[in-house]
Amino acid sequence: MNRAKSKEDIQDESSMQTRIRIKDIAQQIGVSTATVSNVIHGKTQKISQRTVEKVQQTLEESGYIPNMAAVLLAQNSSKIVCVVLSDDVKYQSQMLKDPFVAALLNGLSKYLNEYGYFLMLKEEREVEKIAQYASMWNMAGLILIGYCEMDYDSLRSKMRIPFLVIDGYSKETKRYSDIGIDNEDGGYQAGNYLISKGHTKVMFLSDNDLSGDHERYMGMKRAFTQAGIPMEEGHFKLLPMDKKERSAYFQKLIKETDRFSAAFCASDVYAIEFMNHCLDEGILIPEEFSVMGFDDIPMAEYVRPRLTTIRQDIDKRAEMAVRMLDELIMHRARAWKEILPVSLVERESVKQIKVNKEAYRKPG
Repeated sequence: MNRAKSKEDIQDESSMQTRIRIKDIAQQIGVSTATVSNVIHGKTQKISQRTVEKVQQTLEESGYIPNMAAVLLAQNSSKIVCVVLSDDVKYQSQMLKDPFVAALLNGLSKYLNEYGYFLMLKEEREVEKIAQYASMWNMAGLILIGYCEMDYDSLRSKMRIPFLVIDGYSKETKRYSDIGIDNEDGGYQAGNYLISKGHTKVMFLSDNDLSGDHERYMGMKRAFTQAGIPMEEGHFKLLPMDKKERSAYFQKLIKETDRFSAAFCASDVYAIEFMNHCLDEGILIPEEFSVMGFDDIPMAEYVRPRLTTIRQDIDKRAEMAVRMLDELIMHRARAWKEILPVSLVERESVKQIKVNKEAYRKPG
């Protein structure tokens, strides 16, 4: 007596009709399931080329869809590259909203795909956990953004997986690669440009006096020193990280626009924010006050007036970062540090004012 088919039996039969199994492939061509599995997972050293090709052809013709997670994890290299962003409290969980980071991630995604890697994205506050993720997913490599040199050194001591850091400001890069930009020269170019436009009293706006922002400030200071221009007292303005607090601080800065003629901001985001606050208060840019940024994010060209800034080639940085990491993964090169140049982009936010030749003197 035949028993009635259960709902589960019908579902299993339906699934078998639509899903090709490794067992089916093996029976069709007369090999073991282990052989088919090894071909899928790339373990073909002990299998003849003829058998490999036969299995691959049958897999393709049958429309077999492998479990990619299992395939990647079974390989020596998963081809997964994880981009890890610092979730430190100082970033207020806002790194993914930062226009520079967004543009960089767009480039990294494009070039990782071109190099045959899968992109994984992770925000992490605790560096110790990164090594766990890397091992858990059998990652081919990592790209880290927003940590400090001590974090990188600590991570390197905990794992052997290749990694690259963006803007690591590392003194030595013997065990991981580091790609940055010439921040000091960018600040120097900005300083010289503002001086050439007649601006001798310039604010410098940043949320810190560390790493890249510090280098940008020192570059600007070098330009003013070489031109014999003393820096105005209180010219360095330290902005709050919190957006609401920063907005209130910008309102205070607006009251000082009669004492300064321009502001050089450590990022385009801060430059655009400050411009908007000035415009809201009826201060015309650049007719009454000039503003200059750093980075050349896409928004810099869309705001009005269009922002004069120091450009770093974000797409080039992404391309170089992926190439450097690939060199490490493929053991074609040892870790190294790369510093990319920056350039001035002149638009509409800085006005030429009358130069007071008595205000400064050229050395010599």
